[in-house]
Amino acid sequence: MDRKIIHIDMDAFFAAVEQRDNPQLKGRPVIVGGQPDSRGVVATCSYEARQFGIHSAMPSSRAGQLCPHGIFVKPRFSAYQEASKEIHQIFRQYTDLVEPLSLDEAYLDVTGVSYLQGSAMLIAKEIREKIFSVTKLTASAGISYNKFLAKVASDMNKPDGQFVVKPGEGETFVGALKIGKFYGVGKVTEAKMNSLGINTGADLKKLSKEKLNHIFGKAGNYYYSIARGIDHRPVSSSRVRKSLGAESTFQQDIKDVKEMQAYLQSLSSKVLEQLKKKQMVAYTLTIKVKYADFNQITRSKTFDEPVDDSVLLYSVIKDLLDKTEVLTRSVRLLGVSLSNLTKDNVRQHSTQLDLFD
Repeated sequence: MDRKIIHIDMDAFFAAVEQRDNPQLKGRPVIVGGQPDSRGVVATCSYEARQFGIHSAMPSSRAGQLCPHGIFVKPRFSAYQEASKEIHQIFRQYTDLVEPLSLDEAYLDVTGVSYLQGSAMLIAKEIREKIFSVTKLTASAGISYNKFLAKVASDMNKPDGQFVVKPGEGETFVGALKIGKFYGVGKVTEAKMNSLGINTGADLKKLSKEKLNHIFGKAGNYYYSIARGIDHRPVSSSRVRKSLGAESTFQQDIKDVKEMQAYLQSLSSKVLEQLKKKQMVAYTLTIKVKYADFNQITRSKTFDEPVDDSVLLYSVIKDLLDKTEVLTRSVRLLGVSLSNLTKDNVRQHSTQLDLFD
């Protein structure tokens, strides 16, 4: 039996909450994030602002240039979290199989739901209507038989719309899709694919699995499957935290390597503290460096034993920083994350087994 998956995505969520809570902002180009004279970036923006070419992660200064009359608003995460809580409570009225992706989007598996004759399209429509009734915010939905197709479909009739890809239609739908519309294909990968003559799903489908693996590594298997509309991932209602991190954007670019090391050490201490509070351990350390020109790189190290020692982290951070271009380039942002997480009691249990084996 084909699965029935719904992907719900709120429309310009942060900006929509701001427009809802302040009627004077309705119909205006609202930009949530840093001020245009700051080092901040755009978190999201209203559809009125998007008409000027503004998008998420754009430097706020650039957004100010594109839309001088734009209204810049500082994020109010408590308001967004409260709205998100109401939205996710609505999801749970229809199914327990809800996989949150963020505050404003989630997958729902309604395969076994008999309500509304088991029609995923009618269920999605009612969920969107109920969200608007409760929160006065609009949502878009994608409906299909797997997560990839549902995710892509939710973008097709935005804002305040829905789109369905029925069983048997997936391969044709994907074939006509521009490669930049594929979930999981970012700007860099899109440019690489375009340079190889891969502009649509149909172009991607022409490449063998071996060829894709040769070009894109492990991601090749994923691209091979989605080019055929195939995605076997289940909707998981219990998502495991994959990483913990912290980062800092500087008011002024920094050039002193010792200062960078100090910042990274401070950030790593914060992340270690988070890790211990969650009673978890990590096996991979990653540092992130964003240069003054906004180009960004990461450097990582994976350990054989769990990382929970600050002295070891400091030493490795220094080594990883040496593998970047910080000696010759100014830096605007630094970040540290720990990943490959497991519960600390898992490590303790395995150690006991070793002792008594």
